[in-house]
Order: sequence, then C-alpha cells, then structure tokens
Amino acid sequence: MAIADDGRGTDTRLDEHDQVVKKPVMATKDLRLFDHTDTPPLPDTHPRRGMYVVAALSTWLVHTNRRRNGSWTQRYDHGVPTTDLEPITDDGTTGTVVRFLPDEPLRTAHDLTADDLARLAAAWPQISCTIDDRRTA
Repeated sequence: MAIADDGRGTDTRLDEHDQVVKKPVMATKDLRLFDHTDTPPLPDTHPRRGMYVVAALSTWLVHTNRRRNGSWTQRYDHGVPTTDLEPITDDGTTGTVVRFLPDEPLRTAHDLTADDLARLAAAWPQISCTIDDRRTA
C-alpha cells in the first residue's frame, strides 16, 4: 500500500552537528492526539491517532520525504527505524510518500473489496484515490 501527497514534506532539519534529522512522526506517539478524549474523529468516526499507528501495525514501512532543501527515505519494521535517514536524488518535487505492508492479521481480518475501499476513501473528496487491487480471486 502507499499514500502520497504533494505537500511540503515532513519537517526535516540540520541539527547542531549538521546531521539531517526529521520529525519522528513514524516512530513516536503523536502527543497532540494520543489518549485524548477530545481527539478529532476521522470521517469513518474512528479517533485520529497519527502515522505512528500505521508504522506500528505494518510489517514494514518506508517513509520518503521530499523537501526543497533535500530528499530522504527511511525504513521501519513494526514501527522501529531499521535504517538511518538516507539521502535520495532530488527530483524537483516536494511531498511525502509512505509505502507499507500491513501485518498479516490486518490483511486477512476483513474481506474488503475495491468498492469498499472506494466508499471509505469518499469521505475525503479533496483526495484522489486509485485502488490497484492485486489480490488473486
């Protein structure tokens, strides 16, 4: 699975030693949202929690970040970073791409169809959604 946007990219900066660091959105609880009873709900009525939940519930996740000051990628296994922030060739775009493989129990817990996923995605009309279902019948 993959989710992409063409925004500014995840906040990435140089630290005091000129090392590239990014906001740890994939491996830490989003304290703005976690365990708060007033968390804004998602359109499907589930509480908003943050991207770290996707990372933690995925066998692997690769976060690719393109900003005006550089581009980087990093891999996570079950929510734990397994690579450093690795520079990649700048292609002139900005945004974030998150590719991930949900853990097996999540992949098999529901028999969702492409129509089901399209219906769920319709809650965000400002987002275009392409579903490429490669499961065998």
